[in-house]
Amino acid sequence: MKRLLVTVIVFAAVASVALRFWGSHTPPQQRASRVLVLKTEHKLLLLDDSNNVMRTYSIAIGRGGLEPKQRQGDHKSPEGLYAIDRHKGDSGFHRALHVSYPNDVDRERARKLGVDPGGDIMVHGIQNGLGWLGPLHRALDWTDGCIAVTDAEIEEIYSAVPDGTPVEIRR
Repeated sequence: MKRLLVTVIVFAAVASVALRFWGSHTPPQQRASRVLVLKTEHKLLLLDDSNNVMRTYSIAIGRGGLEPKQRQGDHKSPEGLYAIDRHKGDSGFHRALHVSYPNDVDRERARKLGVDPGGDIMVHGIQNGLGWLGPLHRALDWTDGCIAVTDAEIEEIYSAVPDGTPVEIRR
């Protein structure tokens, strides 16, 4: 078992380094005007002023499934219209952009269900110390409801998406 674990870790590290060179990313040269998250497709798109796609990223989402977030602790990613309300450099993940969840619709739904809607939804990199996983983190949905990309990708997104940028998350 230990040998298998070591083999998997070595493979992941080699794959991450190889993908960094072969699949290198060119940072967007302009600021995004909108962020669109497509949960079913596991994609995050940065859009410009004309709604043209500037960049597309593969993502991992909440491990609670594709349904929209209903309450705190359900591990689901929300659906709706939000905004990036702050950049978080001191995250437990490699950089993060805080999403303005919950909105009024989310709060009203939670009120009717008698539950807390939760919060702290972010677009973030990989957990600090695990960045070597690179694209392998997308093998399964693992977040508590957030949207996750690689560390290199969050660097691009972090610089291309200013506070106040609208975010639409849809199934």
